[in-house]
Amino acid sequence: MADNSTPLALRQQIRSGAFNGNTSGYCPGYVQANLAILPADYADEFLKFCQFNPKPCPLIGMSASPGDFMLPDLGEDIDIRRDVPRYRLYRDGALVEEVTDISGHWQDDMVAFLLGCSFSFEEALMADGLEIRNITEKVNVPMYRTNIPCKSAGRFSGTTVVSMRPMKPADAIRAIQICSRFPSVHGAPLHFGDPAAIGINDLSKPDFGDAVSINEGEVPVFWACGVTPQVAIESARPPVCITHSPGHMLVTDLPNSRLAIL
Repeated sequence: MADNSTPLALRQQIRSGAFNGNTSGYCPGYVQANLAILPADYADEFLKFCQFNPKPCPLIGMSASPGDFMLPDLGEDIDIRRDVPRYRLYRDGALVEEVTDISGHWQDDMVAFLLGCSFSFEEALMADGLEIRNITEKVNVPMYRTNIPCKSAGRFSGTTVVSMRPMKPADAIRAIQICSRFPSVHGAPLHFGDPAAIGINDLSKPDFGDAVSINEGEVPVFWACGVTPQVAIESARPPVCITHSPGHMLVTDLPNSRLAIL
């Protein structure tokens, strides 16, 4: 069992190789972040892509300068090369490898971008008594490609990826109210009800993550998801890019409460 008494303790477990699993449910109260690392030549365009698409790409931090792999604004002793449980390495837009340490792949011109993650609002939903099915079933949240277009920025374009949590309709309305307070971690859902309306054909076959049970009387509720940049990266085809593996986040020292608005 990983030591998740503090985010720093969990990151040390990750850095040592003792933990490389899904981070959902770990270090409650603290912000977890999606990751995209790009060469400096692509960084300005990707920053604009995030600014143009704040719901799927809510930027909460980035490298102070190209080549800087420490992130002091997000937590103590964060080394982005070693403190994420599992990374995905892309070359020319294609996934080529999953690794647990990217020190050997780091380049002096790389810029890291950290984006808000739905795990933060899951905690707020559970605090209000709402069930989060992927946590109940101990699997990664199901994520789907949609037909909802993102606003393009230079070489970056694509459609929005969403995460899905089934709920009773009354709970879905409550979830919208709660998540509206967290714009830095995707905010209110984009859609609930008929998945075909946003281009999803089969909820039992997510594009990322794991399928979950949907019980009688429940509707699927869809939030913008931080895997969206991976789809944009596929279209931009940078010579090299590194992201987190879905569900394997950077756990920061920032309290979730700091991202909430009244």
